[in-house]
Amino acid sequence: MGSKEISSYIEGFNRFKSEWFQKSQNNGEDIFSKQSPKTLIIACSDSRVDPAILFGTDPGDIFVIRNVANLVPPFVKDTSFHGISAAIEYSVQTLNVRDIIVLGHSRCGGIHALISPHSSGEFLPSWLSIASGALLRVKIEEYDSEEELVRACEKEAVLISLGNLLTFPWINERIAKSELAVHGWYFDLEHGKLEGWQPKEKKFLEI
Repeated sequence: MGSKEISSYIEGFNRFKSEWFQKSQNNGEDIFSKQSPKTLIIACSDSRVDPAILFGTDPGDIFVIRNVANLVPPFVKDTSFHGISAAIEYSVQTLNVRDIIVLGHSRCGGIHALISPHSSGEFLPSWLSIASGALLRVKIEEYDSEEELVRACEKEAVLISLGNLLTFPWINERIAKSELAVHGWYFDLEHGKLEGWQPKEKKFLEI
């Protein structure tokens, strides 16, 4: 039968089926036959940071990519496996999203592991090296606590990912034509606040 959690997931699916699937078919709206989201959200795999829940979206509203520390790798054209880049490409080139949001958050285990690595691991260190520039940036400043250092690095990692998005040529082309915009957001878990990167002020401000 599985664990209690597994049983609750099945119950949750039955509620979803009743609320969305059957309701849409009864109304003559087959919302599951195709998708046309206008926004791509690149978020962390952290179990507390689900974009659909945070922003109250319905099925089909957002295209979501989740990974450790919500990172975007730079554009690299080779024969390696590029799952994140492929998903970005699909959302931009095929789905024609109008906005891309990189969503960072506080208490990020990935960024904490970048700052204070406890094990070598097989995949995590290499992946987190994408944000190594963020760590170098914040280390030149002085902070009153490790918590402040981690927060600063979490936000800098969002900026690293925004910069890496601009290494994709077809993203730049669409931005130049005002067909696409990129945004950096930061969810403060402790205080329930959402902050957005403001290029003119060069800092994150509450939205």
